[in-house]
Amino acid sequence: MPAMPRVFVGLGANVGDREQNLLAARRGLEDRGFRVTAMSSLYHTEPVDAPPQEWFLNAVAGGETALSPEALLRACLDTERKLGRVRDVPRGPRTIDLDLLLYGDVVREGPGLVVPHPRMHERRFVLVPLAEIAPGARHPVLGLTTAEMLRRCPDRAQVRLHERSVRE
Repeated sequence: MPAMPRVFVGLGANVGDREQNLLAARRGLEDRGFRVTAMSSLYHTEPVDAPPQEWFLNAVAGGETALSPEALLRACLDTERKLGRVRDVPRGPRTIDLDLLLYGDVVREGPGLVVPHPRMHERRFVLVPLAEIAPGARHPVLGLTTAEMLRRCPDRAQVRLHERSVRE
């Protein structure tokens, strides 16, 4: 049996009980077939390229799954719906946001699914928690590690460590 790819999912929330929303999202992904093997700390993050809104809590979950990238994306969207995500304002406030960041060395660009995430290398709120748990994870298109992407990242938005985690 071939080894499962290392997969990374970004989690974010800025509405309601943000910590509980992230924990519920982690559990929702696990219930749908994503086995979390590494979980970053939580980070308070300034909204980027968005209308005025509350700061986010962000984290990154690393793990394994037998799900295809498309099925994992469906699991992310199902989890968001279950947790009350409403997409009425582009880049607006949200109870939960789940982004498929990396799926091993897979590169896909199709309707509804782009892997690796097309803007992950430009966002500190993704790269800081990802570098915490996987500094050597390599972007299959850019050829850069997470640590290298973070060093080169043009984003200067604030990303601050939060005192709690969703590692339960």
